[in-house]
Amino acid sequence: MELATGVAPVQDGRIHIEKINAPFLFTLKATGSEFGAGLEFAVERGWLEMHESGTYVRILPPGNDIFPRQ
Repeated sequence: MELATGVAPVQDGRIHIEKINAPFLFTLKATGSEFGAGLEFAVERGWLEMHESGTYVRILPPGNDIFPRQ
């Protein structure tokens, strides 16, 4: 499965953080703080799950945003 951004997840649906970091920073010309804020927002809304190591994220299925993380 390839996402609309052209990023294909690796094993178990994981997406290495650098696969989304580079396009966000260099193609979209965003800042590091904007990237961090966007990730935090997506995690809080239940759209993404970030691994404790910070090396990859996983897109969560629809419906996980019903119970956002506190």
